[in-house]
Amino acid sequence: MAQQHYIKPGGFEAGMNRFVGWLARRGVSILGHAELSVRGRKSGEWRRVPVNPLPYEDGPYLVSARGHSDWVRNMRAAGGGRLQVGRRTREFTAVELPDAEKPAILRTYLKKWGWEVGRFFGDVNADSTDEELLAAAHKHPVFRITVNR
Repeated sequence: MAQQHYIKPGGFEAGMNRFVGWLARRGVSILGHAELSVRGRKSGEWRRVPVNPLPYEDGPYLVSARGHSDWVRNMRAAGGGRLQVGRRTREFTAVELPDAEKPAILRTYLKKWGWEVGRFFGDVNADSTDEELLAAAHKHPVFRITVNR
């Protein structure tokens, strides 16, 4: 199997991720950040990472700007997880989208979060054509989440 696209966070970025997750657990959501918890595919233990949930039409959605990360592989195995901001924790199920359904969601994500994550998308940005977004879609997993009631 070909190696899947993934940009690992450096030391500073990993520290910032821990800080943003810590803030989210305490109820401070910077521009919509939340902390994602998903069970590890091997350990079964909860793994946490800050994410930018994207409200969009029939969403919300979770987009992996860095690519096929551990949280993505864990989400594929677990089929869902939890989003937390402060004391509010929402459990959800997740369905991964095929590449053909990603361009409009990636464009919307980049319009909202491009200032933060644009460097992970190379030459693709919110003004890219559908064809350009589709060509990059395989690098950026997208999950439609359904919050459990």
